[in-house]
Order: sequence, then structure tokens, then C-alpha cells
Amino acid sequence: MLRSLFTGISGLDAHQQMLDVTANNIANVNTTGYKSSSTVFEDTLSQTLSGAGATAASTGGTNATQVGLGVKLAATNLDFTQGASQPTGVPSNMLINNDGFFMVTKGGTQMYTRAGAFELDESGHLVAPDGAEVEGTDGKVLDLSALHSGDYVSYSIGQDGTISGIKRDSSTVSLGQVGLATFPNPEGLTKVGDSEFVASASSGAADVGAPGTGSRGTISSGYVEMSNVDLSKELTNLIIAQRGFQANSKVITTSDQILDTLVNLKQ
Repeated sequence: MLRSLFTGISGLDAHQQMLDVTANNIANVNTTGYKSSSTVFEDTLSQTLSGAGATAASTGGTNATQVGLGVKLAATNLDFTQGASQPTGVPSNMLINNDGFFMVTKGGTQMYTRAGAFELDESGHLVAPDGAEVEGTDGKVLDLSALHSGDYVSYSIGQDGTISGIKRDSSTVSLGQVGLATFPNPEGLTKVGDSEFVASASSGAADVGAPGTGSRGTISSGYVEMSNVDLSKELTNLIIAQRGFQANSKVITTSDQILDTLVNLKQ
């Protein structure tokens, strides 16, 4: 069989995966805290027809003759640039300005997220839409049950993550502090759904602390971070993936025509 036939198939697979990633980005254009991904291709093994030759007394050096055998998806890279700020007016909703991740836990699993659409539940915990509970600077789930005691009329969250209960006489009491985590390589985090990530060997260990300290950003209460998907870029990638797929389809069609010609040499 012709090498080009299988090379074309690898091109179809790679551009189908590019199309899948692009489609997922477009689908999440309005998802809170979503971070877009991009594809990186690399060539596969090459067949060496002749090796490189060194310079001799009477002849010059020669380069290796190699024929490539296709393409493959090398990686999908996460883009952690800041998304647009969306005001909600809900005090439990939070946005991280610059670097950092909210720390949340669910079912014993430690996770991290940029989606700050949290709500205060009946047990006094800040929870994500999937039920994951927000943690403080000590790595423990925040306990804001005092807000349900009747001693406070409202609460506020400061830029440093401090949660303050406001009494009827307008005095405030600190009830806890939201913690943030940063990573040596945030692009190495693994997506687990619900706009949440888990640490991996590539991301490195979490560096936990208060908002506004170290490389951690500050918090804006009453806002959420929207998706950072650039729709014009994704629609362009859609065209690129489509044309790449069509071009590789043409390679397969052409290879088939050549095989047909060879088979029909003898009638």
C-alpha cells in the first residue's frame, strides 16, 4: 500500500481532534471561568531511505533522505489569560484578579477552579454549582454557619478574601478568609469537569495563601470571571481545521486513484 494513504489518514485524525477542541471552546463561550484550549501537532516517525554522509577528500557531505509518515496530536495547551468580568451583585460570587485558583473539595477530592459563582448553603458553606465546598487559607472548608444565627444582617467579602459578618449596629466580625492556590505550571493542571481542575505531576504542588499575597491576585466580590474564549479566533480555527481535513481527504482520494491505475494496468 502507498505510504501516502496512511499519512492522509493520520492527517484526518489530527484535524478531527483539532475540530473537537475548537468545537468545545465555542460551546463554552459563555461558561463561567472556562479556559480555552489549543492543539499542537507534531510529525510522526520518518522513514530513512539513506543516511547522512560525511565530507570526504573528493566529495562533499550528503544529507539524509527521509520520508515523513504523518502527523499526530502532540498536546492540548490551556490558555489561562483573564476572562471578562461579569457583575452579578451577589456577594458570594467572587472573581480573581490575575493569578490564582479557588480551592474546593467534593467527595474528598481536592480541586481548583476559576469559576467563582458560589452560593451560601443552609449549612453555612460556600458551594459551587456542583456542590463542591470552598476552602479557606488553612485548607479547610469555610464554616460560615454563624451567618444563619440571626446575629448578622448581611456579610461582605474583601479583596483579601476576608469574609465579614455585618451586625445590626453596622459593626463587623471576621468569620473566615477565602484561600487561593497558585502553581509552578498551571497549564499542567488536569480538567475534571464542572470548570474544575486537579493537580498533576506536571502542574506541581499548590502554593496556598491569602489573596493579594505572593503571586496570588485579589478578589472582587459580586463579580464572576467569564470564559476567555476568543470567538473570532475559534471560528478561524474552525476554517483551518475544515480545510486541513479536506486537504488530507484529497490525499487519500489521490492515493486511491493511483492504486486504481496500478490495479488496472493489466486488463
